[in-house]
Amino acid sequence: MSRRDYFLTLRNAHPIVLPSLLSADFGNLEREVTRLEGVGVRALHLDVMDGCFVPNITFGLPILSALRRLTKLPLDVHLMIREPQRYIERFYEAGADCLTVHIEAVERPREVLQQIRDVGAASGIALNPATDIATLDGCLDLCDLVLVMSVPAGFGGQEFHEVALDKLRHVSRQVSDAVFLEVDGGINTSTIRRCAVAGAQLFVAGSAVFGSPDYGEALRQLSRLAVVSE
Repeated sequence: MSRRDYFLTLRNAHPIVLPSLLSADFGNLEREVTRLEGVGVRALHLDVMDGCFVPNITFGLPILSALRRLTKLPLDVHLMIREPQRYIERFYEAGADCLTVHIEAVERPREVLQQIRDVGAASGIALNPATDIATLDGCLDLCDLVLVMSVPAGFGGQEFHEVALDKLRHVSRQVSDAVFLEVDGGINTSTIRRCAVAGAQLFVAGSAVFGSPDYGEALRQLSRLAVVSE
């Protein structure tokens, strides 16, 4: 099974809360991953920031490689970097199962999305709250995942931007059931249900998980709220 197919098996289990490791204790990363696996987490989200595309620096290839050695969980890698096309193969080789690039960071999104698929990963496109949803026109057919940012990319712990709900609703009408709709930023017990109703299936949560003394209970509560009755 390819890495792309492996990531796409998550379709059978959504809604899924993906803990954002940006909020984890990096002094005890192995313990954090073991703890998350122990409470049934289905995938992990990694925020890669370069200090250029966004005004923050997080981690890169060495941390991704270390995580790949620690777990078999799908790794959802969000590249908040300039010229991501230069690094696609290296991030794939380091262990990424899904690679998401920002529409604001690439001049030819179709080429980059195809590049991601060609190396064997699931392909994702992300856009910031202030970015016109129309910028996604013409590339959605090459997306396995669309990530709607509900805060400006760059820092964790920001407040949720309501405009994300309109964007989620718009994208959900434009893509097939084969495409994941993901939301990231300010996801907690007050916002997750509204995102689910708007069409989101994957929910990236940082402080809402890692800020809780009981990761399992935090994930169960968020997951219950993300279930939308037909």
